[in-house]
Amino acid sequence: MRIALTADPELPVPPKHYGGIERIVDMLARGLVARGHDVTLFAHPDSASAGRLVPWLGASSLSTTDTLRNAATLMSTIASNQFDLVHSFSRIAYLTPILPLRLPKLMTYQRAISPRSVRLGHALSHGTLAFTAISEWMMQHVKHIGRWNMIPNGVPLDAYTFRATVAPDAPLVFLGRIEEIKGPHLAIEIARRVGRRLIIAGNIPDEKREWVETHVLPYVDGDRVRYVGPVDDVQKNALLGEAAAFLMPILWDEPFGIVMAEAMACGTPVLGMARGAVPEVVRHGVTGFVEPDLDGLVAAISRLSSLNRSACRARVEALYSDKAVVDAYEGLYRTLVAQRKQRLAAMTCASA
Repeated sequence: MRIALTADPELPVPPKHYGGIERIVDMLARGLVARGHDVTLFAHPDSASAGRLVPWLGASSLSTTDTLRNAATLMSTIASNQFDLVHSFSRIAYLTPILPLRLPKLMTYQRAISPRSVRLGHALSHGTLAFTAISEWMMQHVKHIGRWNMIPNGVPLDAYTFRATVAPDAPLVFLGRIEEIKGPHLAIEIARRVGRRLIIAGNIPDEKREWVETHVLPYVDGDRVRYVGPVDDVQKNALLGEAAAFLMPILWDEPFGIVMAEAMACGTPVLGMARGAVPEVVRHGVTGFVEPDLDGLVAAISRLSSLNRSACRARVEALYSDKAVVDAYEGLYRTLVAQRKQRLAAMTCASA
């Protein structure tokens, strides 16, 4: 198939450090090309993923001018090439000029879903735009509008080394953006209450630095609590693999949380707050513990020995590996393309 993939213009595909959506697009592009598909990627000019790159001219998803420029770039490229399908991981606004075309289109949501945008996209496309979300939780309020499939995020399995055992004094790990909704301060509280070492990794957004300097950094002593900053893929693999557990004490409704799949790929169980998609991703009592509050997470530390780390890896292999995710998208592509052929055949018969 000839497939057009779109990513947001702010970060290259793949990203250097932070950039969850861009990692998924990169993984999908590489997987599709490896299977013989012809992929064109619309993304940041510095992108270096698989397939042919068409760089966005507009650098911001929030700029109206840039949105118009990027929508025009997509439209002109689609008009001059014979694509079988367009798959958007970027703003639905970029699809606006091509929505009326009979060409199958797929919109994947990785952030909050606007019912208004879904209704407009469904109406303007006359049903040729399908939708996917990365968790059942995420699409529960819109799945009655148009055609929906749930395809979770995943990780390139070969990039993560399975560790069947860890040291008895292995640390707890927190990895993510260092800001309040991610719960790094709660991770510190959990580690303090159970007497375990904690390693914190991730970037500090400029606009959150004041909060971090008040609620996180004063407790970093370089011994019981260490902050190692942003980590690349190699460092992440080592950090997660050597951990007794990955802490996910979020204070918001996370739509998926790729880092949970990364941790489980290493065999590391996840201790997460029961918000958003966490109860979907983590199988309670098997690949970690999902608790309603901080006290529950603290108590769960004492039950880590009841978990088999191989169960964590097996869950990722079955549901969240690159193969599983590419299989799911490829299967959906074939369904959408076949449905288009059926519609065209029906129209031909009706006009004969």
